[in-house]
Amino acid sequence: MSSTNSPEAVKKLLENMQSDLRALSLECKKKFPPVKEAAESGIIKVKTIAARNTEILAALKENSSEVVQPFLMGCGTKEPKITQLCLAAIQRLMSHEVVSETAAGNIINMLWQLMENSLEELKLLQTVLVLLTTNTVVHDEALSKAIVLCFRLHFTKDNITNNTAAATVRQVVTVVFERMVAEDEQHRDIIEQPALVQANSNRRSVSTLKPCAKDAYMLFQDLCQLVNADAPYWLVGMTEMTRTFGLELLESVLNDFPQVFLQHQEFSFLLKERVCPLVIKLFSPNIKFRQGSNTSSSPAPVEKPYFPICMRLLRVVSVLIKQFYSLLVTECEIFLSLLVKFLDADKPQWLRAVAVESIHRLCVQPQLLRSFCQSYDMKQHSTKVFRDIVNALGSFIQSLFLVPPTGNPATANQAGNNNAGGTVSAPANPGMLGIGGGVTLLPAFEYRGTWIPILTITVQGSAKATYLEMLDKVEPPTIPEGYAMSVAFHCLLDLVRGITSMIEGELGETETECQPTSEAASSTTQSSEQQELQSTADEMDKEIVNKAVWEEMVNACWCGLLAALSLLLDASTDEAATENILKAELTMAALCGRLGLVTSRDAFITAICKGSLPPHYALTVLNTTTAATLSNKSYSIQGQSVMMISPSSESHQQVVAVGQPLAVQPQGTVMLTSKNIQCMRTLLNLAHCHGAVLGTSWQLVLATLQHLVWILGLKPSSGGALKPGRAVEGPSTVLTTAVMTDLPVISNILSRLFESSQYLDDVSLHHLINALCSLSLEAMDMAYGNNKEPSLFAVAKLLETGLVNMHRIEILWRPLTGHLLEKVCQHPNSRMREWGAEALTSLIKAGLTFNHDPPLSQNQRLQLLLLNPLKEMSSINHPDIRLKQLECVLQILQSQGDSLGPGWPLVLGVMGAIRNDQGESLIRTAFQCLQLVVTDFLPTMPCSCLQIVVDVAGSFGLHNQELNISLTSIGLLWNISDYFFQRGEIIEKELNKEEAAQQKQAEEKGVVLNRPFHPAPPFDCLWLCLYAKLGELCVDPRPAVRKSAGQTLFSTIGAHGTLLQHSTWHTVIWKVLFHLLDRVRESSTTADKEKIESGGGNILIHHSRDTAEKQWAETWVLTLAGVARIFNTRRYLLQPLGDFSRAWDVLLDHIQSAALSKNNEVSLAALKSFQEILQIVSPVRDSDKPETPPAVNVPVSVLLGSISGPGLSRPFVRTDSIGERLGRYSSSEPPIVTDELEDLNLWWAAWNTWYRIGSESTKPPITFDKLTFIPSQPFLTALIQIFPALYQHIKTGFSMDDLQKLGVILHSAVSVPISSDASPFILPSYTEAVLTSLQEAVLTALDVLQKAICIGSENMQIMYPAIFDQLLAFVEFSCKPPQYGQLETKHIANAKYNQIQLFAPAEWVALNYVPFAERSLEVVVDLYQKTACHKAVVNEKVLQNIIKTLRFPLSLKYSCPSESTWKLAVSSLLKVLSIGLPVARQHASSGKFDSMWPELANTFEDFLFTKSIPPDNLSIQEFQRNECIDVEVVQLISTEILPYANFIPKEFVGQIMTMLNKGSIHSQSSSFTEAEIDIRLREEFSKMCFETLLQFSFSNKVTTPQEGYISRMALSVLLKRSQDVLHRYIEDERLSGKCPLPS
Repeated sequence: MSSTNSPEAVKKLLENMQSDLRALSLECKKKFPPVKEAAESGIIKVKTIAARNTEILAALKENSSEVVQPFLMGCGTKEPKITQLCLAAIQRLMSHEVVSETAAGNIINMLWQLMENSLEELKLLQTVLVLLTTNTVVHDEALSKAIVLCFRLHFTKDNITNNTAAATVRQVVTVVFERMVAEDEQHRDIIEQPALVQANSNRRSVSTLKPCAKDAYMLFQDLCQLVNADAPYWLVGMTEMTRTFGLELLESVLNDFPQVFLQHQEFSFLLKERVCPLVIKLFSPNIKFRQGSNTSSSPAPVEKPYFPICMRLLRVVSVLIKQFYSLLVTECEIFLSLLVKFLDADKPQWLRAVAVESIHRLCVQPQLLRSFCQSYDMKQHSTKVFRDIVNALGSFIQSLFLVPPTGNPATANQAGNNNAGGTVSAPANPGMLGIGGGVTLLPAFEYRGTWIPILTITVQGSAKATYLEMLDKVEPPTIPEGYAMSVAFHCLLDLVRGITSMIEGELGETETECQPTSEAASSTTQSSEQQELQSTADEMDKEIVNKAVWEEMVNACWCGLLAALSLLLDASTDEAATENILKAELTMAALCGRLGLVTSRDAFITAICKGSLPPHYALTVLNTTTAATLSNKSYSIQGQSVMMISPSSESHQQVVAVGQPLAVQPQGTVMLTSKNIQCMRTLLNLAHCHGAVLGTSWQLVLATLQHLVWILGLKPSSGGALKPGRAVEGPSTVLTTAVMTDLPVISNILSRLFESSQYLDDVSLHHLINALCSLSLEAMDMAYGNNKEPSLFAVAKLLETGLVNMHRIEILWRPLTGHLLEKVCQHPNSRMREWGAEALTSLIKAGLTFNHDPPLSQNQRLQLLLLNPLKEMSSINHPDIRLKQLECVLQILQSQGDSLGPGWPLVLGVMGAIRNDQGESLIRTAFQCLQLVVTDFLPTMPCSCLQIVVDVAGSFGLHNQELNISLTSIGLLWNISDYFFQRGEIIEKELNKEEAAQQKQAEEKGVVLNRPFHPAPPFDCLWLCLYAKLGELCVDPRPAVRKSAGQTLFSTIGAHGTLLQHSTWHTVIWKVLFHLLDRVRESSTTADKEKIESGGGNILIHHSRDTAEKQWAETWVLTLAGVARIFNTRRYLLQPLGDFSRAWDVLLDHIQSAALSKNNEVSLAALKSFQEILQIVSPVRDSDKPETPPAVNVPVSVLLGSISGPGLSRPFVRTDSIGERLGRYSSSEPPIVTDELEDLNLWWAAWNTWYRIGSESTKPPITFDKLTFIPSQPFLTALIQIFPALYQHIKTGFSMDDLQKLGVILHSAVSVPISSDASPFILPSYTEAVLTSLQEAVLTALDVLQKAICIGSENMQIMYPAIFDQLLAFVEFSCKPPQYGQLETKHIANAKYNQIQLFAPAEWVALNYVPFAERSLEVVVDLYQKTACHKAVVNEKVLQNIIKTLRFPLSLKYSCPSESTWKLAVSSLLKVLSIGLPVARQHASSGKFDSMWPELANTFEDFLFTKSIPPDNLSIQEFQRNECIDVEVVQLISTEILPYANFIPKEFVGQIMTMLNKGSIHSQSSSFTEAEIDIRLREEFSKMCFETLLQFSFSNKVTTPQEGYISRMALSVLLKRSQDVLHRYIEDERLSGKCPLPS
């Protein structure tokens, strides 16, 4: 004390000393003179010292023995007053530290005497304390004597003294050790501190110790001796001692001065050699003691455990373990094992209570527990101490429930009677249970009838013991019921809290050092990458060691913890306790998760899950998992096998909800209690906060949540959030108001749980997704085969998870959508399916609208990834799924249509994937999407997708569900073609760019670029695809579609075909048009001839379309006409193509097959197409070609308004001008031919086709029946009408052969009869002599020919005779109608009398050929008039043929079908002869006409003397007119023949003469009436004949002998005649007899 050294203090001390000495001398004056003297001399001494020395205190100390002496003598007087005064004075000296060692020794001896005399005991204690605390002069024996003095005073009879002495002893012991500590401090700098004590150190020597240390050593050693009831070595003079006091002293030293033992080997040695064996020895009664065992049965009586010692021993053990664990590893193992044993059920209650308190002290020291684990559990052959502690706590708690406490009668009675059967009856004490429906008022645990209250015993995290502090109690205290349970409960909680916070703290440090990328489990592996490579090997090793320790700690304790906590959770009736248990389970689960200990993690989670569900709830996930984790690791707690106790059903819990279990066949209902809900919240909390470490146990968590959600009746709403909803079937869920208010909160937490998945790392997120997927699979399995409402929890949550993780959607997209697509959307349960599709489409829409970084427009891969599932939905057949898919497409189009970019093919693919059999509504929706695309989005999509649009539009055309859709889709194709046309340049540029890029890629990969119509440029390919699609539609089974498609196809090619590059036309012709023609021809020829009753519904079908064949005929007509038109209008493009002539041949072949088809409509149309292509304008001559860009070496006709795109290699053409430019064929202006040879070939090909059509179609069939096909008149007419146009092109090479072929066809064509039902429309009425159009055409054809021959070359004129032959053949028809094969026809002549028969069903009527024959005759006459002198005509005996032909009608005369015929024949004969006879005379000498004369003679003969009888009704006037005709003939003979007799063969003249002679004789018919007789005798005719005879008989102009011969002939005839007359007269006269001849 500095204050004692100050001058004032010193001065005061001197004064006090002097006054003390004076007082002493006064007191002792009378009784004790020696003392008085000593006092007085002392005064002088003090003064002297003060006067002499500057350092007064030091001087005083030197002389202290003398200074103290008077006071000691005073004490020796044993006078209370004097003694008190002296002790006070001595204390004052001590406090100023002026007492030397000797003086101190003297003082102690004096105190000893006083003690032995039992004087001033309290004052003595005070003095000793002052002496020892103020200085360190007292050592060795003096010190030990002082200590013994205090001990002796402790054991006096006086209570106050006892207690004071005890306190003093404690203080003195402390002082001894404090001195030692101080001494060490002083010497620390001087001497090397000795190394920490080795455990095996065996040093007994004390000699090396410094004074204070030695004292401490001796003191501690003797304390051990005393506790062990041995004699002390140093504390000489001890008379008695108690163990309890000794143990308390030992405890305080160990507790207060651990460093002494740790730093000095001597002391450590004491610990090991003395303290530990002592403790173990003293524990023995407790160990051996078994409660309830009969003493007599054991050979030696067992000492009963003694509470005070036992409790103090436990305190010592606590200190030893806490402070000296590192020194006493083995010993601690024993102590800990003992502690564990003390928890056994057969130990007294109080012992178990203090043991639990001791364990609690350990449990709040996690670092200590960690050391246990390292030292024992992790060593190979060591006791698993840490595990045992935890297991012991577990079995302790279990035993409290299973065995009613018996250690203490009071508690035993409280808990219930211990029946013989060992069952524990539930407490029947009404005070203990609340009245309110079995809900306990006190917080308590209740299990199988055992009710244990929960007491509040300590603040969390501190082990404040109750019974370990009862140092004053000798008898064991009564332990209140529930105390041990409560402490054990807190042990568990503190254990969990300590371990987890410690490990998590350390984990946190290592993680901040290493910044791991994955779970804590792998936190070490990646450290090197994140840090500069400074994390040394040491750190790594340390971390590996740490990790091993953490894992071992968890592995050691989890089973026991889980068993105990599960039991407590089940038994808990208090919300706070339940909360704590759940929190402990949660923290353990999370810790195991962080350490990657899957089994233990899952076990804790399972426990929470089980707690959430109703008792005995059948949830396979939980049952199997627990079984696996626990039964395989059957562990026992001290011989007792620990069971996972399943929740008991009769817990006193408030039921808050009743619902349906989620099972395939739900059996009744299940109840949820408030505890279930509490567990559920913990589960949610776990998932929410520790999702990252759940890994595979997501499965457990989610499965449980799914069941809870189901029982509570939460149903998914949009976006996947769950909202309270009613269960669909079964008894409705019943919810109390308590839980109703909770539901929105739970639902909210559930949603937040999945929202927080956005903070999980990728691996954890995958675990979550996998768990949801397998949950969903289970739900799907349950939903199979029944129409019950399925659980949609998993699907809804997959959706929710997907939506919140959009920012990294790529990593979970495939598993997520894969599951929804392959499993959920294909499920037979429609509700399940519907949600699968809902989830999938919501995700896709959200993915497309999400603001990704980089945006989708720059991340094509992601966009395609997002759209892909939409496309894959197309493989699902359920219509409801497809409808959802299409609605999604529609929404995507409406919201994102402009930004789909590379996603277009997928979106279009979805529309195109709709099949025909998928129902009208689907097709309609898909078509709606397509219409939207075509109207709004063509400009925004990449041009490469346009082809897909065409394909999709085409595919809708082919759907046969709804005709309107097919027709509209054809309209769309037209719109698309318009779009191509308007934006041609842009599309072409883009496509070319793309093509180049693809080409490059293909070359790099070494593959060939493969696309349809490949060699054509990409833009042309687009057109070709469009044409090909329309082409497919042109052969659709439905007529309306075919018609519409055909019209569209040809209009498109017509309107936009000029955009195609020239070479592409080749493909158009061959791959599109001819391909189409082939298919149409095939379908038409194989079409069904069955009659179609009606066109569906009430639509009537016109008879011209009432069979499939007739409907196909229309298509064929349309197609052929279209193709022909293209050939016609685009010839200037087509002809320069290399194989135009081959194409021409194919086209002609098609025309031919159509023309020869057995269908009037088709065949006629074919001819029209034929006509059209024959009016083709040849390409323009080179001089007229427009300047085309050099790239195109194709003659293009001059096109108005041709807009050339800059830099483009083809002109873009306004198509309306083409028609104007193509000059039509006209005869006045023959076409200009570029390449005459090639052109001729084309025309000749046409001629051959025409010939084949003609000869085939007009050839009569071999057999006839009702169905025989006979070509119609319009067809034949058209056929023949083609010839003139065709002939214009081939006339130069038209040969006799060809003429012959033509003749055959003309002849056959005219011979074809018409069906009786058509005759009224074609036949002229009999009275008018009109030609049918066919006959007109035939004559026109011949007319064209003869005109051409007329102006043609010489060698063409040899064809005249052939033409005459042909015409003459027609002339014959007048009397002899042609036969058509074997067909029986009714002649028109009969028909006119029997009009009714005209309409007989399948009869054929021959035409009225008279007008035709007559017209032909007129033509013959005309022609002959022009050509009589032609050499060919002369040589080929045309005149003879004409006469021969006319002979037939002339000979028939009245028998001719028509009267006009023979009259026309006569007049024609006269005309012909008037021209022909001069020619014949001219060539008389050549003999070319020799054969003609007899023919002519016969003709005259046959006509003038016809065998046919004039009809009865012939009037006189008629007869006379007919006679005039005969007269004309005779006149011709007299004027044209007889005068030139010399040029005429004699036989002929003779015949004529004979004929004239015959004519001059009256010839009459017996049938004439008398009145008519003179007219009918043809007077005029006879007269004319006679006159002619006479004329030539008496010809007086004979100039040549030839002329003479005719007269002679005429005379000889006349003479013969006269002779005949005379002969006949004689005959007649002879016959008449007596009758005179008439006059």
